[in-house]
Amino acid sequence: MIKTIAFDMGGVVFSQSYDQAVARFRELGLADPTEYIDPFHQSGIFGSIEDGTGTTDEFIAVMNKAIGRELGFDDYVWAIQGYCLEQPQRNMDAILKVREMGYRTVLLSNTNPFMMHWADSEAFDGKGHGISWYFDELYTSYTCGCMKPGNEIFEQVARREGLKPEEILFIDDSKANVAAAAALGYQVMCPEGNTDWTGELFERLAADR
Repeated sequence: MIKTIAFDMGGVVFSQSYDQAVARFRELGLADPTEYIDPFHQSGIFGSIEDGTGTTDEFIAVMNKAIGRELGFDDYVWAIQGYCLEQPQRNMDAILKVREMGYRTVLLSNTNPFMMHWADSEAFDGKGHGISWYFDELYTSYTCGCMKPGNEIFEQVARREGLKPEEILFIDDSKANVAAAAALGYQVMCPEGNTDWTGELFERLAADR
């Protein structure tokens, strides 16, 4: 029986736009942002702030050198927050609803301190709530020290939740992430990114009871 529901962030909790993020970095002065950022899985200096091996100061130093001018933390928060295209209210309502139904809700996301500075602020939902208001726990790659689709982050979540993998339903729009979780025994959903997954979720929960 499902006890915890783990949600990916970009493409699931909120609709995301790679193009908007690229445009914001270009506006900051980065000549070709596509050399640095990827639609799904980050590497290089972006990867290091997502897996926790790099600091925000190191990131800013590398980016400022590439751009050729001095920019600060808030500039990069704005640029990286460009990944968030829209915050569908139906998604937030569904997360709150399943909590009311007795399930634990957790975030399981490859992300970084710049994105979470915005996401866990009062600006997140337009109603004065950060993302942590909607979840019982936030499992972010940079705080866990590991990234999806590696096994370690899924094993860490199950261990910290005190559950068997099959007691966790994981929702992610990445086929690679979902396949990795399923191989470890997680129950999974893989909706297409930026689509309405709420109906499928409630159907799965009804069938599980």
